[in-house]
Amino acid sequence: MANKQELIHFLDRKVFDPILHASPDRYSDADQKKLKDVQDRTKSEKERFRTYSSAQDVIDNYKSDLHSSTAKRVNAELDKLGLPTLPSVKDEFLKMAEDGK
Repeated sequence: MANKQELIHFLDRKVFDPILHASPDRYSDADQKKLKDVQDRTKSEKERFRTYSSAQDVIDNYKSDLHSSTAKRVNAELDKLGLPTLPSVKDEFLKMAEDGK
């Protein structure tokens, strides 16, 4: 199994950082407001994942986030903005979590 730091680094690289570094200039005024909202939520989510005490906690909460109604709403916005979502890396994340690679 991958360790906590490896899992968090993967999520940062594949999901959180691309969202947080997305340039508002690419979007219309209306979409810039949506971008700001998803960036604020992503920042909180990124910080929350860092508070988990173990790799298993990261995995369990990742899986839980795949099915939460709030996450589904945010993921729909991210999709519309052309940004990555937690579900978009599900197979790769779970394989890494299992194999430790």
